[in-house]
Amino acid sequence: MLAALRDAILHQTDRAIGQSPLSTGVPGLTLLRSPREKMPALLIYKPALCIVAQGSKWALFGDRHIEYGAGQALVVSVETPALGRVTAASPDEPYLGAIVEFDLGILRDVLVAIQPPDDGDAEAGVFVADLDRGIGDCVTRLIRLMDTPAAIPVLYPAIMRELSYWLLAGPQGGAIARLALANEHQASIIGAIHALRDRYAETVSVDDLADIARMSASAFHRQFKRMTSMTPLQYQKQLRLFEARRLMLAENSNVETTAYRVGYESASQFSREYARMFGAPPRRDVEQLRSSAA
Repeated sequence: MLAALRDAILHQTDRAIGQSPLSTGVPGLTLLRSPREKMPALLIYKPALCIVAQGSKWALFGDRHIEYGAGQALVVSVETPALGRVTAASPDEPYLGAIVEFDLGILRDVLVAIQPPDDGDAEAGVFVADLDRGIGDCVTRLIRLMDTPAAIPVLYPAIMRELSYWLLAGPQGGAIARLALANEHQASIIGAIHALRDRYAETVSVDDLADIARMSASAFHRQFKRMTSMTPLQYQKQLRLFEARRLMLAENSNVETTAYRVGYESASQFSREYARMFGAPPRRDVEQLRSSAA
């Protein structure tokens, strides 16, 4: 199963060396390939399966450090920023991965027909699951659809329905079911997350976000951390630093200008928090990134 998945990713990425992440014509499917370990990068994870077919990776969600490797998938149930890094890759054995975003409509339809196991972990927003043959075969077939684009709209729903079944019937089926059946509180938290994402450069208080979620400040803070593994302040800080890195790389923005653009009042505070996040001060980090990409 894992060999077939790895071969399918290699087959597609061989045609687009250097393009990673590689967008595909299959809805919600992205392929990843890297010939070397990578420096930590801040990413916005959407609800999805983040599968490793070869190599390994770690991700930092707030104060949770999660490692996963070949034959495993990171399951993300809520949109959230995280620091991620490829930790095992080489030109002979590149890191290979696939991201499959959840189709919540199909997931809910399948949930009606089965009773998933209760795993007892009602608070898991992000966790690692082992790939079984059913899940691996479905993802492999999704990737192979890239060879026959005309078949995608016909076969994609059936494959995603089967994938949903294996996910819901598996050991973490209860956590997947909670994703499909997000309650009113979860939906309200997600609305606040989107507001925070859109207003990351502003001063936004927990009270403001709690009002958006129609919850008390204490309940909102507790539920927010339960879903994202970080506080609202940590979430906003990661969004700011992610955008700051992008601005300095893509627009050649200097440190002082970037700090104010993403909402910092002090360039020195920005530099300290940036260094804690990425392991080097802004100028040095950007120089290293540009050197590694050259």
